Amino acid sequence: MVAVVGAIAAVAVAGWVGWSTLRAEPAPEVTYALVDGTRVTTQDLRGKVVLVNFWATSCVTCVKEMPGLVDTYQRFRERGFETVAVAMSYDRPDYVVNYVQTRKIPFKVALDLQGRVATAFGDVAVTPTSYLIDRDGTILKRWVGEPDFPQLHALIDKRLSGS
Repeated sequence: MVAVVGAIAAVAVAGWVGWSTLRAEPAPEVTYALVDGTRVTTQDLRGKVVLVNFWATSCVTCVKEMPGLVDTYQRFRERGFETVAVAMSYDRPDYVVNYVQTRKIPFKVALDLQGRVATAFGDVAVTPTSYLIDRDGTILKRWVGEPDFPQLHALIDKRLSGS
């Protein structure tokens, strides 16, 4: 009897996990306030595969992963890939601007001064947290911590190839 109940539970969990990972979740409609003074919306990014990365200058893992994010952006940008790095609300804007300028970060960097973007993405509190968003605006994958870059690159390549 215990084996039967265990088997039923395993099937139920497997079905739920499969459903939850296949369910298309749209990226939230937000406006990113970029460090260069411009604004970009979720709608402006439609048609591109986008990596939204929540980070902070005080986060050791965020600083460690940044060269990988730059490499990823450089590798795929010509094919319709974009990166938006969102600095957390507690990060001082002058630190963020200095970081972006001294390291010549080539992609979009946003300040989230009131924490609205982090809230819209499900109350992001842990950095780094990244979301890969498909051309149609659906979230493909979320990473908490540094992403597995070979896995990220394979997924970006697949989505940019239309698969």
